Amino acid sequence: MQFLTSIWTFIVNNIITQPAYFIGLIVLLGYVLLKKPWYDVLSGTIKAVVGYMILLVGSGGLVSNFRPILVGLKDRFNLNAMVIDPYFGQAAVTAGVEKVFGRAFGQVMILVLIAFIFNIVLVALKKWTKFRAIFTTGHVQVQQASTAFWLILFCFPKLGDTPILLIMALVLGLYWAVGTNLMVEPTQDLTDGAGFSIAHQQMFGTKLFSWLSEKMAKNSKKETKKLEDLHLPGFLSIFNENMVATSLLMTLFFGTIMVVLGEKYLIEAKFLAEGKSFFFYVLNTSLNFAVYLAILQLGVRTFVAELSQSFHGISERLLPGAVPGVDCAVAYGFGSPNAVTIGFLFGAIGQFLAIFALILLKSPVLVIAGFVPLFFDNATIAVFANNKGGVKAAMLWPFVAGLCQVFGSAFIASWVGMAAYGGYLGMWDWAVVWPVFTVLMKFLSYAGVAIIAIALFAVPQIQYRMNKDRYFLVTEDYEAYKALKSKEAEKA
Repeated sequence: MQFLTSIWTFIVNNIITQPAYFIGLIVLLGYVLLKKPWYDVLSGTIKAVVGYMILLVGSGGLVSNFRPILVGLKDRFNLNAMVIDPYFGQAAVTAGVEKVFGRAFGQVMILVLIAFIFNIVLVALKKWTKFRAIFTTGHVQVQQASTAFWLILFCFPKLGDTPILLIMALVLGLYWAVGTNLMVEPTQDLTDGAGFSIAHQQMFGTKLFSWLSEKMAKNSKKETKKLEDLHLPGFLSIFNENMVATSLLMTLFFGTIMVVLGEKYLIEAKFLAEGKSFFFYVLNTSLNFAVYLAILQLGVRTFVAELSQSFHGISERLLPGAVPGVDCAVAYGFGSPNAVTIGFLFGAIGQFLAIFALILLKSPVLVIAGFVPLFFDNATIAVFANNKGGVKAAMLWPFVAGLCQVFGSAFIASWVGMAAYGGYLGMWDWAVVWPVFTVLMKFLSYAGVAIIAIALFAVPQIQYRMNKDRYFLVTEDYEAYKALKSKEAEKA
C-alpha cells in the first residue's frame, strides 16, 4: 500500500498538480487515440504544454504583481487577519490539521485520487448519471481537497481514516462532477462550441450568475448591450481598446492604493528600491497588469485548439460525449476582454466594502483580500455574466460575489477554526456552497451527507429533464445544438 501511495504521490506532485503537463498528457492521449501521425502528436503536445505554461506565466505574474498591495494593506495598518486565498488556505490546512485533528496531511493525496476516479466513473456511466465533464485542473483539485479535508474532519473528528476518506471522496467527487457539468452549456455558448467546460473554484457561482444574467436580459425592456458592443465617443473612445482601458483603470486603482500606502512604507518593505522613482514604480505595477493579462490570453489561444481537437479522441474511444473541465482563466480568451477588468474592479469594491463592514461590526475574524478570489472569481463571473446579460450584469454580479466571498469566508473559517492558522480558500463556491455542506454534515451527521449526495446527484438529472433534446447534443454536435436552440427560441 505504501508503494502505491508513493507512486500516486509522485504522479500528483509531477503531473496532476502541474497543469501544463496534465493537459499535455491529455492531448497526447487524445491524439494517439485519434491515430494521428507521431509528429502531429508531438507537435500538439508541445503546443499544449507551452501554451499552458504561457498562461501560467500570465496568471502568476498577475498574482505576484498585486502582492505588494495586499501585503501593504495588511502591514501598513497593523491588521492581524486571515487571508482568503487558495494558497493561504492550503498552507493553513498543512499547518493546522495535525495539531487540531491529529491527522496527516498526506491523506489529502489519497483523497484526490479517490475523488478523481469517482468523477471519471460518474462520466463513464453518463447514460444513468447524466454527467458530461471531467475536472482536470489538478492544482485546484489539491487546494480543494485540502480545505474539504479540514471541513469534513470538523464534522466527523472521531471517524476512522478509511470511512472519513470515503465520505470526503463522495462529497468532493460529486462536487467536481456536478460543478463542471453545470458549466458545460455556459462555456459552450461563450466559446461557440470549443469543447470544454470550466473546472475551478466558482463553478456553482458562475452558473448561478450566468443564469441570473440571462433572466435580467429577458426581463429588460431595453436591448441588452454587451461590453464588446459599446463604442464610446470622443476622448472616451480610447476605452474601446482593451489594453488601453485596462492600463488606465489599473493605474487609477493601483495608484490610489499605493499612494495611501506611501512611498516610505514601500521602501521599508523592500518593494521599492531606495532612490528609485515612486511615480514609475506605480506606473510599472499598474501597466504590468495589462501585460500579464495579454500573456495569459496568448497562452489560452495557444493550447485551447489542441486540447479541443485531441479530446475528441478520448471522447470517441473512452468517454463518449465527455468534455474536459479546465482552468477558469481559459475563458478570458473569449467574449469581451474588458469584462475581465470590469469583473476585477467591481469584485474588489464588493470585497473591500465587506471587509470595511467586518471592521465596523468588530468581527472576531478580520479578512484580508487575496488576489486569486479577487481576480479569478470575479473576472470569470463577469465574462460569463456579460455574455448572457451585458454590461449591467458584468458589473452587478462580481460586486455581489465580492460580498459573498468575504462574509462567507469569515463565517466558515471562524467556525471550523481555520482562521487561527491565517488563511482560507475563500473563492465563491467555498464561501457559499461548502459552508452549507458543512452545516448539514455537522448538525445532521450521516443524514447530512445523504442529503448532500442526493441533492448533487439530482442536479444533472434535473438539467437533463429540462432540456432532453439538447442536453447531450451540446457536447456531441454543437452546431446541431445551436440550430435546435434557435428553433426553440423562435417558437417561444
